[in-house]
Amino acid sequence: MLLRLLAPRLRPYRTLLVLLVALQLVQSLASLALPTLNAGVIDEGVLRGDTGRVLGGGAVMIAVTLLQAVVAAAATYTGARIAMGVARDLRSEVFRRVQEFSARERGRFGAASLITRTTNDVQQIQTFTVLVLTMLVAAPLLCVGGIAMALRQDVPLALVLLLFVPVMTGAVGAIVLRMRPLFRGMQERVDGANRVLREQITGVRVVRAFVRDRYERERFGAANDELLSVGLRAGRLQALMYPTVLIVWELTTVALVYVGAHRIDSGTFQPGVLVAFLGYLLQTAMSVMMVLFLLMNMPRAEAGAERVREVLDTRSSVVPPADPVRIADSRGRLEVRGAGFRYPGAEEPVLTDVGLVARPGETTAIVGSTGSGKSTLLGLVPRLFDAAGGAVLVDGVDVRRLDPELMARTVGLVPQKPYLFSGTVATNLRYGWPGASDEELWHALEVAQAADFVRDLEDGLDAPVSQGGTNFSGGQRQRLAIARVLVARPRLYLFDDSFSALDPRTDARLREALREETADATVVIVAQRVSTIREADRIVVLDRGRNVGTGTHTSLMRDNATYREIVLSQLTEEEAA
Repeated sequence: MLLRLLAPRLRPYRTLLVLLVALQLVQSLASLALPTLNAGVIDEGVLRGDTGRVLGGGAVMIAVTLLQAVVAAAATYTGARIAMGVARDLRSEVFRRVQEFSARERGRFGAASLITRTTNDVQQIQTFTVLVLTMLVAAPLLCVGGIAMALRQDVPLALVLLLFVPVMTGAVGAIVLRMRPLFRGMQERVDGANRVLREQITGVRVVRAFVRDRYERERFGAANDELLSVGLRAGRLQALMYPTVLIVWELTTVALVYVGAHRIDSGTFQPGVLVAFLGYLLQTAMSVMMVLFLLMNMPRAEAGAERVREVLDTRSSVVPPADPVRIADSRGRLEVRGAGFRYPGAEEPVLTDVGLVARPGETTAIVGSTGSGKSTLLGLVPRLFDAAGGAVLVDGVDVRRLDPELMARTVGLVPQKPYLFSGTVATNLRYGWPGASDEELWHALEVAQAADFVRDLEDGLDAPVSQGGTNFSGGQRQRLAIARVLVARPRLYLFDDSFSALDPRTDARLREALREETADATVVIVAQRVSTIREADRIVVLDRGRNVGTGTHTSLMRDNATYREIVLSQLTEEEAA
């Protein structure tokens, strides 16, 4: 999985990869030359008392060491640059894929998991990629080259060195195999801790209102303890790796010195050669350590790759049209024909055979009890999700065939929970139309009954907005969200219970201003408050996902029991009349 994820994303960096291999080749050859040079200095210089040979050999060793250091630094920089580029590309791919997701896919993964996969999981892959690029070439060259140079010096003694590699690999391989499922579990528990933390930060007001601080601390503590438990198990296995390597290395060193000392004593071996063997043992051990370090990090990177691949392989249920239709003169007429929708895993459909018509210059209201499918019906129009049955048409064209850019300009949605982005009031208002002038922004604010409180802000349009707009009240956020849609000037306005946080006086003024502003556009309103929709040209009544009535307030009060029950739950008989 990890190789399949990285291979295609490394292709754009082929030139840098070739340079990296060349640098590591020079670095490895320089490292392999040093023990042999050292052996020559000892045998031909130190033991014979030849100072010139010692100085000359030492100067060559210093030059080779400097070359190795420079080349190693260049190789590390090149490898890090490639790895960071791959991670950047991978994060961009995940982000773009998530942007394509419908509400169904986002709900399946969850916001906390998607954030972890885009950041923490990609970071694990980046770390592993850096290790691979800086060690993968050098480690085999040092291991194979060290053994080859040792065989060149002395074959019987090199066999001791040759036994070191399989023993080391077998001892540590067993540890690495047990670490892989633990690292997968760690990433899943990071998701869990992130999810709990995100819920507590987002819902801090609810937590404090119900004095549930202690309960939330315990809940986060439980998620944290689960992560700690898995981390400790993985840490214990990691802690075994270095002692295992050191024990095998020390035993091999003892064996080399024991055999070498006897041969030196018998006069068949030179001391410098033994020193060279110890140097090659160290290089072989270092190369094995590099590989083991890679293997140690591989399980976590593989777990991250699986989770990232899962996102990249998920296709959105809302597919852009292959041959998009563009309408020359969009008027915003909306028609829903027999629409049906069911959430994944739900026993009953949310919508069943729902139909309505909303025309330009008219206001169409949708009412119903909680859970009757009002917001879901509105979400079908801008394709937050697609209808499972029937069709949704704008200007006579199925929204599944409409050009997405045309759809964005034609349909303006004010969601049930208005969301503002971090920035300023102006940047939020220009979200739908970046080229809007300040005069147009103030006009939209006037219509949305938001101009007064924006003027009272110290910086006016340049006043800061925190993430989610939490530095504004609920009613202020709703009015700013309405103004944002007004700036874009779509042909079809969708208001999903967008007046719920407004007092009746502000609600009435806003509806009156909207009536003039949207006189030529199509307006669809979902509302719980009867006073908001009673004067609509057409009212659609939903009950358990079905259309149980369509008409004006007066006709529905007379002929529709469901609508009458909703109205009388808020108004008296006289007020309703």
